[in-house]
Amino acid sequence: MHILMIAPEPFFEPRGTPFSEFHRIKALIALGHTVDLVTYPFGRDVEMPGLRVVRCLRPPLVRQVRIGPSWAKVPLDAALAATALRRALSTAYDAVHSHEEGGLIGVALAAMLGVPHLYDMHSSLPQQLSNFDFSSSRPLVWGMGQIERLLVRRSRVVIVICQQLVEVVRAIDPLVPTVLIENAPGSGDLPVAGASTSLRAAWGIEPDVPVVLYTGTFEAYQGLDLLYAAAARVRVARPDVRFLLVGGQPDQVEAARRQARSAGADGVVLFTGQRPSEEIPQFLDAATVLASPRSRGTNTPLKIYQYLRAGRPIIATRLLTHTQVLDDSVAVLTEATPEAYAAGILRAVDDPAEADAIGRRARALADTKYSYEAYLERTRHAYAELFGSGAAQVARGVA
Repeated sequence: MHILMIAPEPFFEPRGTPFSEFHRIKALIALGHTVDLVTYPFGRDVEMPGLRVVRCLRPPLVRQVRIGPSWAKVPLDAALAATALRRALSTAYDAVHSHEEGGLIGVALAAMLGVPHLYDMHSSLPQQLSNFDFSSSRPLVWGMGQIERLLVRRSRVVIVICQQLVEVVRAIDPLVPTVLIENAPGSGDLPVAGASTSLRAAWGIEPDVPVVLYTGTFEAYQGLDLLYAAAARVRVARPDVRFLLVGGQPDQVEAARRQARSAGADGVVLFTGQRPSEEIPQFLDAATVLASPRSRGTNTPLKIYQYLRAGRPIIATRLLTHTQVLDDSVAVLTEATPEAYAAGILRAVDDPAEADAIGRRARALADTKYSYEAYLERTRHAYAELFGSGAAQVARGVA
């Protein structure tokens, strides 16, 4: 099948939704489909047989777009819609596959072309407004909720990335086929064995010093303020422990340094800034434990699947955002307080045998439930639902 995909994000950038889009496309191509991706004018070019990337024009004065909701997305999405319309009028497509708010464009084009629409739901649109501290306006939240209801009801299939979003879709329309595809294959490679020594040396960390690693964005919902406060408490009991944070834009890193200093963690928290995704496996190899202090939201962080495969103990808050995937057998789950989170880190650092056992169980979970084969099969199932039984037989014969 020839698919028109609409992605209202910079593609490619090493962050959540673009990672998910990349691996969704890769799976579709593996199943024998071809994809025309209409996306923003920002991001690194990606070459993949079967993929054509079509970028919309950059609106005047818009130089970049931040993660989450922003007013810059209004003119960008208008430009995206114009480009997608031109593609739809000039090329024959068998389906439209859209991500996030790009679903508004997708359902309109699918109706115009008379083809099925698949909505790729990475998060709840109204919940984004609070997760990213964008707005608490009730009319705006209501409006985003109405848009979400429209997208679900006008889609033949909805892909979701976590169980909580399954419940969101069912509450809107329980008859819409919903396929849960966790972001496991979008989470990077295994740790690079042997990379630990050189990477630690590059950041001034001795080989035997415990390292608490965080990777990801520096947005407010990630709970980094909790991590800094916990680091200050860990420092009292174990002054040798170092916290290595990978990610963040330059202005975010500067603000984070001030936060860490204010929390009393100055000197034990190190910031690398944003690093290429290809380097993350090296950081994983250097880690003793892995941190996910997320304090709000319900979507499972993409990093969790990467952390599981790394085979290191994960320290995570005992919130739905984590417990949809993690339990006490594969992670150290704590309350979302500095005292509890610090105690969880110290538990893993002070008891290497228990930490190793937790890490091995985490890796086993990743190798079974969250394997690439499982991801590919669920993608096949989503498209079998989209096209019906005849096309489903075709899809099952490709792989």
